[in-house]
Amino acid sequence: MTDTPRDLELNPLFARAGEATSFPRNRIPEEGSLPETAYQLIHDEAMLDGNARMNLATFVGTWMDDHADRLYREAFDKNMIDKDEYPATAEIETRCWRMIADLWNAPDPASAIGTSTIGSSEACMFGGLALKRRWQHRRRAAGESTEHPNIVLSSAVQVCWEKFCNYFDVEPRYVPVTEEHRVLDGHDLDRYVDENTIGVVAILGVTYTGMYEPVKDIADALDRIEDATGLDIRIHVDAASGGMIAPFLQPDLEWDFRLPRVASINVSGHKYGLVYPGLGWIVWRTAEDLPEDLVFRVSYLGGDMPTLALNFSRPGAQVLLQYYLFLQLGMDGYRRVQGSTMDVARYLAGEIGAMPEFELWNAECDIPVFAWRLAPDPTRRWTLHDLSDRLRMHGWLVPAYPMPDNLADITVQRIVVRNGMSHDLATYLVRDLRACVGYLNKMDAPLPDGLHSGFHH
Repeated sequence: MTDTPRDLELNPLFARAGEATSFPRNRIPEEGSLPETAYQLIHDEAMLDGNARMNLATFVGTWMDDHADRLYREAFDKNMIDKDEYPATAEIETRCWRMIADLWNAPDPASAIGTSTIGSSEACMFGGLALKRRWQHRRRAAGESTEHPNIVLSSAVQVCWEKFCNYFDVEPRYVPVTEEHRVLDGHDLDRYVDENTIGVVAILGVTYTGMYEPVKDIADALDRIEDATGLDIRIHVDAASGGMIAPFLQPDLEWDFRLPRVASINVSGHKYGLVYPGLGWIVWRTAEDLPEDLVFRVSYLGGDMPTLALNFSRPGAQVLLQYYLFLQLGMDGYRRVQGSTMDVARYLAGEIGAMPEFELWNAECDIPVFAWRLAPDPTRRWTLHDLSDRLRMHGWLVPAYPMPDNLADITVQRIVVRNGMSHDLATYLVRDLRACVGYLNKMDAPLPDGLHSGFHH
C-alpha cells in the first residue's frame, strides 16, 4: 500500500473524446481541460460535503433567497477596499454600520464610526487593537510604561481572542467558568484587572453554550472597581451571534451602547445577520473611541473616506447583501425570522430536556442555541461522543466537546438553530435522536475510545 495520493479521475462519459480524464491531485496539470470537464470534476468531489441544513454545529448562514443570489452574482467582482472604483458600495457600507449603530443604541449614530470586516474574527482583532492603542496613548500621556498590557476574558471565549492576544502581544487573563458562574458575570473581577488592563471582553452568545454574559453586571462591577481604585476600564462586546438577536427579541436587555462603559461591539453579518459568509461588522460608540492612528484615509469623488481593515482586498458583495436584507426585512421582518428560529430552538430544548438521559446546561435560550450534558447514570455504557457519531449516520452534525478549563471534565452537546431549520426538520431530528439513544441504551459494552469525530471552536 502506498501513501502517494491517487490522481483525480473523471468518468470518460463527462469528457470529450481524447481529453484527459485523470488529473494530478497536488500539482497543476501540464495541460488544461474544458470548462465542463473541470466543473464536473469539482462538482463531483464537492458532493461529499455535508448537507448544510442538517449541520447543527455551525453558526454561519447557508441560505439566501433568489433575489439575494442574483445580487451576489452581480457583485462577485467588487473589491470592498477599492472605494475609489466602487463608491456606491462604500456608501452602502457606511449606511449599514450606521443602521447597526442605531440598532445598538449609540448615543448619536452620526458620530459613531464602524466598518465591515471578514467575519467577526477580524472585527474582534480590531476591537482589541483599538482598546490596546487607546490604553497605550493614555499611559504615554501620563509618562507611564506601556509594557505588559492585559485583557480580561471568560475562559469560554472564542479562539479568535486567543489569536488576538498571541498576535498583538497582550496577556490574556481568563476568568474561569464554573458550575456556580457559568459565564463571565463580574464575579471577582477585581482580582483580574489592574492598571495594565486594556479592557474586558463580554460575550453576547457564548460559543460553547449560547448563553449571554450579563454585560450590565460586568459594567456595574467595573464601576465599583473605578470607585475604589480609579481604574477606568472599557468593555468590548463580542456580540457575534447575539448582536442580531437581542435587538429584535430582547429589546429591553441592556447590553449595548446604553451602557456608557461599552466602547465597541462586533457582530457577524453571516450568522444571525442572515448573510452568506464571510461578513462581520464592528461599531465604536464615538469616533473618539477608535484611535485616529488606526484609521487610514482615502479620497474619492473629491471627498475624504476613512478606511479601517486588517485585510486589504476583500469581497464587497456581502455588504450589498446585508443592505438588501435590512431593506427587504426591516425591523418587523427580522423580528419574525429570529422569533421563528427561537421557537424551533425552544421546541428542541424542551424535547431534549424532557428525555431522562439528558440535563440542559442552560434551561432558557438567549440565542437559538442550547447545550446539554448526560444525566448521572453509573450503568450507562455510552457517551455524548457516541451519540454524536450515531446522529452523523443519519446526516445530522451535532457536536460533542468538553467545556473550557475548570469544567473540562464535563462534555456537552450543542445545537445551533439557524434560519432554514424548520419545525418539521426539528421533529425529524428529535425522532432520530430518540432512535439513536434507544440503540445506545441497548449496548452491553462501551464502544472503543478514540474513534470519534473532532470539533473545535
